[in-house]
Order: sequence, then C-alpha cells, then structure tokens
Amino acid sequence: MRYAFVLMFFASTALAAGETVEITPPTAVSPQDGLAAWSRIYEVTSHPRCANCHVGADNRPMWSGPSYGRTRPHGMNINAGESRIGAEYVPCSTCHALRETGANDAHHMAPQVAMNWQLAPVDAEWFGKSSVEICQQLRDPEHNGGRDHLALARHLDHDLILHWAWAPGGGREPAPYGLQDHVNDVLAWGVAGFPCPDD
Repeated sequence: MRYAFVLMFFASTALAAGETVEITPPTAVSPQDGLAAWSRIYEVTSHPRCANCHVGADNRPMWSGPSYGRTRPHGMNINAGESRIGAEYVPCSTCHALRETGANDAHHMAPQVAMNWQLAPVDAEWFGKSSVEICQQLRDPEHNGGRDHLALARHLDHDLILHWAWAPGGGREPAPYGLQDHVNDVLAWGVAGFPCPDD
C-alpha cells in the first residue's frame, strides 16, 4: 500500500487563507544534525495530534493526550473500516464534516476542516511506535509511497487536512514546533541521508 504522510494534520486558518510552505532544502547537513532533525520529526509523528489517526489495521482512531485524561480508542465505538473513512460503518465526515474554515469550537466538538476526514493508511501506522520504527518506515520507499525527502516535504503542504495539526483551534494542543519547522526538519533529515537512531 502506498504510504501517505498524513500526520492527521489539518488546516490552520492562516495557511488556508493562502500562506504557503517553502520547500527549500539545505545544501549540506551532517549526520548529527540529521539525527537532531529526526528527533524533532519523531516528536511530531508521535504526538497525539498526529498519531491518534495513524493507527493500524484495527481501523480504530485513538483518543490520547492531555485533554483526554487517559489513552483509549475513539469514543462511540468508532471504526473507520478498511476504507479508512468509515464507509463501512459511520463515515468520519458524519461528525468531522466538510467546512471551508478550521474549527474553533470547544474541544468536545468534532473538529471540522476543509477536506474529508480519514485515517492514514495502515502503512503509516505510528500510534505507539518507537522512534526507530517510525524512522525506518518513513525512509523506506516501500512504505512511504516511493517518496524522497523533497516529495515528503511537498506532501506535508499538499492539502489543508495536514496543516490543521499546528492550529487545531478550540483549545486543542497543537503539534510541536510549526509546519514550516517540520518541513525544514524533513528536508534536513533527507539531505543528511535519512539517519535513524539505530544506524
């Protein structure tokens, strides 16, 4: 299955209004600096804002992070099915409805963004995975959709649903750093040769 670098990241209103992410790779990055970039990338990929929808073949999104009190599967017995959009059961869009602006409603309200809500592909399972596991996955063309570092960085800016993690509204905790910072780290990590902690 082709890997979609979907960080459960959705749309900030600033980016939705036309701000773009700059894709400018550095000319050289040391392996040490590449590992430092990876460390920050792992903070993002393992953060609940991203990992909660990067789940495995059970197709169950998770609720985790400070606002949930305890880690548990998504309430209401939600299962996104093999379609990863809930087509077999209750579509994600039933509550996470299509809307042109990001949601600023209180945390208990279903976030609504300007694209259809869905789980990341099973190949992109991050929830509960170690830094080494996710690092090996993201640098492997067999599991990342055949993407190099430039394509991975471009994918982060390919739709509004990926941007949302850094400006989720409603008092929700955003993913660490910022989208541009994350793109810069992905580019630096790639230029450094995709180093992983177990290399």
